Amino acid sequence: MDHSNGTKHRVRITARGPKAKIEIDGQRIDPGALTTYTISHQAGEPPHLILDSEDPASIVFDGLARVAVADVPDPGPAAAIFLDAIDAEELERAALARPDLGTGPHSLTQAMLTQLGEWARGL
Repeated sequence: MDHSNGTKHRVRITARGPKAKIEIDGQRIDPGALTTYTISHQAGEPPHLILDSEDPASIVFDGLARVAVADVPDPGPAAAIFLDAIDAEELERAALARPDLGTGPHSLTQAMLTQLGEWARGL
């Protein structure tokens, strides 16, 4: 969903390490309202700032970049593709070989979920 209206806004981003302070037209955006932000700039065009939020209504502007607030994509289709590619035998073997495999109820399931999470993150 694109909430941009073609209006240009003054944008200031101060990034320090993993944190950033974003101001639009002098109003600070609550960092807890954002999941990501992306800046793109094509020659001859003004910069374009996209703010991703789980709750786009929580970001308010009173409005020199075009500003758009994007919806977070549904992770379901990507997760389904990832899980469809998993070899069950390889997953079981990796989970059983984990040094953190417990002996309690559901410990194999927990080891498999941990293993899947690591594979999803490329670890």
